[in-house]
Amino acid sequence: MARKVSNLLALAVLSYLIQRPMHPYELSRTLREHGDARSIKFNHGSLYMVVGQLDKAGFIAEHETSREGQRPERTVYAITDAGRAELRDWMRDLVEHPQHEYPQFVAALSLIAALPPSEVLPLLRRRLDRLATERDEIHALVERTLATGVPALFLVEEEFRLALLAAESAFVERFIAQTIDPRAGWGRQWAEFHGEPAPEDER
Repeated sequence: MARKVSNLLALAVLSYLIQRPMHPYELSRTLREHGDARSIKFNHGSLYMVVGQLDKAGFIAEHETSREGQRPERTVYAITDAGRAELRDWMRDLVEHPQHEYPQFVAALSLIAALPPSEVLPLLRRRLDRLATERDEIHALVERTLATGVPALFLVEEEFRLALLAAESAFVERFIAQTIDPRAGWGRQWAEFHGEPAPEDER
């Protein structure tokens, strides 16, 4: 289904405007305070652009305009009935239907033979270390946040990140093992393609 506004930042804006009308600066602060910048890429300019698109599409509307001192006018936006319907429909679609994505690591794997295994294996081992560090950081973030009384439901995206990191780590470990296993055969063929000896287990 083609949407009038397809930027996922718009979805976040609609979800927060359900709580109360806000101006873009307050939306930006709220997004950052709730950690949404970890899930949705945005900056000041992109947020204002999305707010304008939502307004044009009829999903939000000007609620009031105010000015403090010499500061520029601030327009507060509220979600419309059409915006509420769009939010619910969009969320249902995202939750129900898997979407094909293009992760950079998948692209690298599809072209991995361009590098010799003697170079790839150390890179993958360093990747494992970085994945472990990232898992530790997320575990710490979850524990700190739960300690403040935030319900676990509001950290479910971090649990999903942990699951993805665990799956990626398991894949990388298996890929390394298969590359250095002489019975698999591909490590030797891969090395020969680059004029190198068969890779060995350096642990």
